[in-house]
Amino acid sequence: MRTAIYCKILSIFANRVSYSFETMRSSFQNAMPEHPEHSQNTNKPARTFLDRLASFISSEPDTRTELLDILHDAHERKLIDSECLSMIEGVFRLFDSAVRDVMIPRSQMYVIDITRPVSEWIGEVMENGHSRYPAIEGDAEKIVGIVHAKDLLHYREEGFSVREILHPAVFIPESKRLNVLLRDFRNTHNHMAIVVDEFGNISGLVTIEDVLEQIVGDIEDEFDDDEDDKIVALKAGATGPRWRIPALTEMDDFNRTLGTKLADSRVDTIGGYVANHLGRVPHKGDAFDIDGLHFEVVRADARQLHTLVVEKKPAIAEKNPAKL
Repeated sequence: MRTAIYCKILSIFANRVSYSFETMRSSFQNAMPEHPEHSQNTNKPARTFLDRLASFISSEPDTRTELLDILHDAHERKLIDSECLSMIEGVFRLFDSAVRDVMIPRSQMYVIDITRPVSEWIGEVMENGHSRYPAIEGDAEKIVGIVHAKDLLHYREEGFSVREILHPAVFIPESKRLNVLLRDFRNTHNHMAIVVDEFGNISGLVTIEDVLEQIVGDIEDEFDDDEDDKIVALKAGATGPRWRIPALTEMDDFNRTLGTKLADSRVDTIGGYVANHLGRVPHKGDAFDIDGLHFEVVRADARQLHTLVVEKKPAIAEKNPAKL
């Protein structure tokens, strides 16, 4: 369902995303909806707005503020609805954001190691439900290609070679602008890119869905708020104190806040720690215990974990308490 929505949004907005304001203004002018209900009693306000828009475009201003003011004015006059306004503002965000702002960090990447037998990981691939997976060769820094899940439908234990179904991996810098990346995705029909830092080390991955979410927005739930990037203390649970914790919380911050000593040299964040513990990308609703802590996944999508609620369980009582 989400993929269908993204594809629909892409068909509407992709041709409007370019390097210049002139293209953006022209696209908006062509996309202005007609509202017959304004043709009788509200001709003057509608005409005034369109006159202002035409004047704005013809004068070729060099700022976005005035365009956004006109868009908000159109919203107030009910010429465009809130969802339309939000998506148009999302298009502008593409110009202001870089890949590093939306990428899935390396600690939460699910990769396939082609040095392992296919039978050991094909079940995990089917369970995770991704359509594409980075493929490594032993070393996490050695990404040799991309595996498409659909190509695994032809898997047979005898004579099956993962190398034969590998697609070339595309590597991009963290600093690449999202509007440029979206254009490249469209031109190459590619849906995933591996992100590298200035030293050429793998820092994460980005998909076309990550880019389009800047336009259509993310799906929020009751645990989302303005402090979604911070640890937040919640009302105590049945067994002890509770916290809402972003998956990107550093392990040191997690341990310091909860007074724990969780450690895993392979990861930097609590999201990566949980993913390693489960051996897969966590799903919303997953609940499990680790070292006296009860974890519940309250926000996740098909690609990564976003938010956890963690409850600290009471210390185990002594089996043989001293007698008075």
